Amino acid sequence: MSEVSKPEEDLQDPASSSATVEALPQEILDGMMANLLKFLLLKYRAKKMTSQAEMLNKVLRDNQEHFPVVFGEVSECLQLVFGVDVKEVDPAEHTYILVPTLGLTCDEMLSDGEGLPKAGFLVLVLSVIMRCGDPAPEEAVWGAISRMGVYVGREHCVFGEPRELLTQVWVRESYLEYQQVPDSHPACYEFLWGPQAYVETSKWQVMTFLLRVNQRALRAFPFLSAEDVREEE
Repeated sequence: MSEVSKPEEDLQDPASSSATVEALPQEILDGMMANLLKFLLLKYRAKKMTSQAEMLNKVLRDNQEHFPVVFGEVSECLQLVFGVDVKEVDPAEHTYILVPTLGLTCDEMLSDGEGLPKAGFLVLVLSVIMRCGDPAPEEAVWGAISRMGVYVGREHCVFGEPRELLTQVWVRESYLEYQQVPDSHPACYEFLWGPQAYVETSKWQVMTFLLRVNQRALRAFPFLSAEDVREEE
């Protein structure tokens, strides 16, 4: 099983074919990407493989020439926002499987596999804790995720309400520890890596993932709208 090879290599090089591919308005491309994203999220939750032929037939019918760009953008969104890697199983048949980033199993544990994948967000939180020296003051964590557009006390279309997720769900699953700073008055709290995080990943792997994320902000996917995402919940 190999890492996803971008379909640009398999179909055609967009740079060399730009003169022959009909340019589409960005809103139409965004619609294609949103539809493909929803399709692949369903495949991920059902733990089913897919293929280039199936994606073209069911989602991008009559738009094969735009497949390399659409698939590449959606694959990046899946990895950076949802923590889902698209891996190619059979290069000859162009079949793909979707797996959790870094092998984290938090999505399987959350609500019996229901809801939207959150492994990518967990990796980002782990990286914030790591950069702060582990432990990290909770204010540093809340500040970091707010710069990603995720705010305490506000429902996010993908991640829900972050305080509940970080201080209850992921603490219960042992990915995080949330504790009072000793001798702090008034009480201050901090986050640490939990034992399950050490079992499933490493700080080196998280650093590598973080380097990829830093090259592109989480908000850089215009086709990722709250309305589109909620349709899949």
